[in-house]
Amino acid sequence: MTEIEQTVRTRLRGLRRAQSLSLDDLAERSHLSPSTISRIETGRRAISLDVLLPLARALRTDVETLLAEDVDEDVVIRPTPTEEDGRTTWMLTKATGATTAMKVRLEPSARAPEQRVHPGHDWFFVLEGRVELHLGERVVLVEAGEAAEFETMTPHAFGAAGGPAEVIMIFDRDGHRVHRDD
Repeated sequence: MTEIEQTVRTRLRGLRRAQSLSLDDLAERSHLSPSTISRIETGRRAISLDVLLPLARALRTDVETLLAEDVDEDVVIRPTPTEEDGRTTWMLTKATGATTAMKVRLEPSARAPEQRVHPGHDWFFVLEGRVELHLGERVVLVEAGEAAEFETMTPHAFGAAGGPAEVIMIFDRDGHRVHRDD
């Protein structure tokens, strides 16, 4: 096994574990089998583009990052926008950290947001606009320049109120797993 192959295998396993993903979780996200992923991580299967691309996407990274030389000189994160379901998201932290920070642009929606409960702790700061935060039966309006922090075992959801809003969000590892799939 070459040094780059070992580095890629180590990075794949490290990213999966840092995001608290089981082999089954990653298999579901990448449309590969858990045994294929296990064999890739342990060196019992060759790494090819047909598995590397779906794994990189499922781990929210790119192939270049997986193949890059093992140098940590570039500490600048260059976020790229991802659009999905009326939200544009920019990841502001590396995928391997214990916490995740992201910038999110929320568009107003006519439908009420679905409240969720999960382990963890959430925090967000409103950069512009207004955000309607649903915490169980309560509805809290969070204005630009204000922050909200709450335990996530309380049913919760949020959305833009009266126009687009931009927020910076920080999650612990448990919160990231849930919000990653929103």
